[in-house]
Amino acid sequence: MPRVNVPVTSITRTGVAPATEVNGDATNNHSIENNGAVWVMVRNSGSTVARVVSAVYANTVDGQTVPAKTWSIPTSSTRYIGPFPIKYFGTTLLIDVDNAELKLSAYTLPATS
Repeated sequence: MPRVNVPVTSITRTGVAPATEVNGDATNNHSIENNGAVWVMVRNSGSTVARVVSAVYANTVDGQTVPAKTWSIPTSSTRYIGPFPIKYFGTTLLIDVDNAELKLSAYTLPATS
């Protein structure tokens, strides 16, 4: 199956409601449209163990795959991760989770002039 899309909520000066969380899918994992100013809110809804979320690098180095950037999310905690520069993570950010107890939502700032 394809990766599960996490919609991106754009922050505005008038304010926005919190984005709807997407349940972690450790089988299919996730994709997020990335403009280089995206960050991801990751909530561990579990109360027994820390969980791991990973961002997959888009490129190889000298033909070698670069290990994913990982974060440990403590039990019953929320972490904000990002931003994700396009030159490293691409325009489609690939996020992997190790358990459905992780809940994801994504945000971005609008372009300014």
